[in-house]
Amino acid sequence: MNEQRADGGALRAALAAVLAGAVLAGCGGAASSDTTARTPPATAPTGRADNAAPTDGGRDTGPTGGTDAAGAPAAGAPLPKDAAGLAADLTTTAGALRAAIDAWDHEGRPPEAVVLLALRQQRIVRHLARKPALADRTYPRLAAPLARQTRDDVTAARDLLSLVRPLKGGAKFRVREPEPAAALLRHFKRAERRFGVSWQVLAAVMFVETKFGRVRSPSHTGAKGPMQFMPGTWAAYGMGGDVHDTGDAILAAANYLHASGAPRDYRRALFAYNHSTRYVNAVLLHAGQMKRDVRSFYRYHSWQVYVVTTDGDRRLTGPGL
Repeated sequence: MNEQRADGGALRAALAAVLAGAVLAGCGGAASSDTTARTPPATAPTGRADNAAPTDGGRDTGPTGGTDAAGAPAAGAPLPKDAAGLAADLTTTAGALRAAIDAWDHEGRPPEAVVLLALRQQRIVRHLARKPALADRTYPRLAAPLARQTRDDVTAARDLLSLVRPLKGGAKFRVREPEPAAALLRHFKRAERRFGVSWQVLAAVMFVETKFGRVRSPSHTGAKGPMQFMPGTWAAYGMGGDVHDTGDAILAAANYLHASGAPRDYRRALFAYNHSTRYVNAVLLHAGQMKRDVRSFYRYHSWQVYVVTTDGDRRLTGPGL
């Protein structure tokens, strides 16, 4: 791994922590204290992670049916098994999530409805990422804008999942609540003004690297902070800041990406950040969603941390845990 760049997080760090478009790595400051999450053992081995559950390829330990007080599906409510059911579920979930995001002031913690609906969407995306044939039958049943959004999210998730090796046995990860969405957006836009790097690209990098700072475990290579910097890279581009401070880390990432070719050539700059074309593709797909509709930033902000283990997927953050 090249010392003179930001490390690509747990794509190669734990190589096992994956959300639908985010990977476990380090993390910066957030509003709440750290907690330690252990990947729980399955009651019976299930082999590949995509076979861990009959409906969504992951195991949620929260409620398994019905709706919560906000009218959103419970965290572990079963997913439909066929394309028609998944398309209907995605359509209903996306519409309710848009409304919930619009009703939220984006300060403080997101409302329960936003969290539960975003988790529902994330679970469906993860499920479709592991079932390409089912995904291809689902897209045509969606309205064009939602079909594009879902296809982009599924493709990004599939690219990142392809880079992951499942963990064996129990493992501990330090996780915490992310900073509020409005506070993060201010950091991203400040960095955009200073270095000319799109705030959506910076947000997508942080989303993929540490799920907006939810994950605090460092990379096995020594990368640290919410934007996952190696020590030598931080020394060159950190501008004297604190690698664990969210604002400092975002500014440093913009500084590094600008020095590597952004905004003229985002692919080149992102490949310097992490030498993986699939990583680059995933970041740009997520950034593109946020450019088309800022609501995607807020829904990604409420997506949760999963790890992939040899006994199946495990969710480490979010409701019901």
